Amino acid sequence: MSVTIAIPFYNAESYLADAIRSVFAQTYQDWELLLIDDGSSDSSLEIARSISDPRVRVISDGKNKKLAARLNEVTRLASHDYIARMDADDLMPSKRIEQQLKILNDNKNFDLVSCGTYSIGNDNSLKGYRGKAEASYTFDGLLTKAQLFLHAGLVARKTWYERNRYDESLSVGQDTELWLRAAKSGDFNAISIAEPLYMYREDGNVTKNKLLRAYELERQKIAPQINSLNKKVRYVAKSYIKTIIILIMAQTGTLKVILKTRKNKVADYYLIEKFKSEIDNILKTKIPGIDHE
Repeated sequence: MSVTIAIPFYNAESYLADAIRSVFAQTYQDWELLLIDDGSSDSSLEIARSISDPRVRVISDGKNKKLAARLNEVTRLASHDYIARMDADDLMPSKRIEQQLKILNDNKNFDLVSCGTYSIGNDNSLKGYRGKAEASYTFDGLLTKAQLFLHAGLVARKTWYERNRYDESLSVGQDTELWLRAAKSGDFNAISIAEPLYMYREDGNVTKNKLLRAYELERQKIAPQINSLNKKVRYVAKSYIKTIIILIMAQTGTLKVILKTRKNKVADYYLIEKFKSEIDNILKTKIPGIDHE
């Protein structure tokens, strides 16, 4: 059972090598790695091309097509029946691929599996954790965010991506829009486990412009999918209220408060120690062509 691990990247020179390192650190080694450059102007492409391993493919056309287009490209280029997502500035614990593939292999009724995540800082420090087991996703649950599904921690059957493509007109919120569209059509057979099998780098991800674009997406792309007029009106009204709040917070310099609410403080000794062990394991893993003895 082989898997395609895909990392689209754009100007990720500070983190790309370690993201790749965490792929090489996986306990499951039957993979190919697609490194898809989106027109980087830094040394990211050079880093990717310096790897010497036949399982690694580097794709670069010099264009900046944005993430949604690159994710659709992954489906076309993937050699295997399973596809694992990963962002270029993130990391993944060593058993992520092994455990998620086992879930899909043991549960033929599921097309997608995601997981809990550690939130990490730019220095790989542990900032928090969030994760919840879920095995029955609904349109309303995803819409209200009562049911969360980590996008970058996803492993899916390639056939699902062939049926469900990303909207390439979107610069933010591509995953949320796709989850809701698939759920509405009855094609979001997904499961998520609480165990943190991903390390999500959230520092710098909360910006005024990104949040405002996300709320605009809610009104333009997601609201039209809501069948109930009352629910649609409440959803749009809430979106405008959030927009006003963000504008006020941006003026008062309190946007960081939002980031704090997105993650739970890690108090579990076992999770903390496991996180430290995983980071150590990743950082000592060698990449052929990049690390020289």
